[in-house]
Amino acid sequence: MPLQNRDYDFAADALFLDFDNTLVDFAPLPESVMLPPDLMTTLQRLQQATNGALAIISGRPMEQIDHFLSPLRLPVAGVHGAERRSADGRVVQLQVPDIKRLLVYLQPLAAQHAGLLLEVKRGALALHYRRAPHLEQICVQAMSDALAHEQGFALLRGSMVVEAKAADADKGKAIAAFMDEAPFAGRRPVFIGDDITDEAGFAWVQSPSAGGLGIKVGPGPSLAYARIANPAAVRSMLAQVSGQPQ
Repeated sequence: MPLQNRDYDFAADALFLDFDNTLVDFAPLPESVMLPPDLMTTLQRLQQATNGALAIISGRPMEQIDHFLSPLRLPVAGVHGAERRSADGRVVQLQVPDIKRLLVYLQPLAAQHAGLLLEVKRGALALHYRRAPHLEQICVQAMSDALAHEQGFALLRGSMVVEAKAADADKGKAIAAFMDEAPFAGRRPVFIGDDITDEAGFAWVQSPSAGGLGIKVGPGPSLAYARIANPAAVRSMLAQVSGQPQ
């Protein structure tokens, strides 16, 4: 359903936000995203309005999120929850499988096609085809073949990317871990995301035990109960919630 004004009085909620194509617009390369001018102010105001119950839930490593949002240092779940920093600054890292053999298998394909990018993370390997969308099926098949004899990984499809990630990590589990801690505990969880990688988060926040709300950004099938058009609409909504002048 389209998101209505009555759905987003989030000050009393625990607010979880995806990063790419949710807070920031999609970019040809992961490192080339641009932060809109007012986003930092919005996030700072949101952090105050929610009494700190604001976290970023991303497939990116935490260090990348910190780089883009510096000097703001929010609670973050990175690499789909394989690493997580609590509101008190404590960092928890899951045990993750070794990606070395995957890297050896996939490097020749990335070297063969200039439009492909292999992104190495802790316990995960992402094959981006944003600049070569015609290679989607080749990339998916190559990742599937690479994982055929590996254990501890799950194949994850995303927006112009196919990824091998630690099977024990997903965004739903990351949000659940935050919800056991201050200042998130006891609040309604709200998760905003755009991608297949966010569906585990939507499923968890909307479970009967959590009683929360998932908000899907953009088109496409989703478990999320609510929907919002695009990242610009997300930023506008968040600015309104934070009390930032429009």
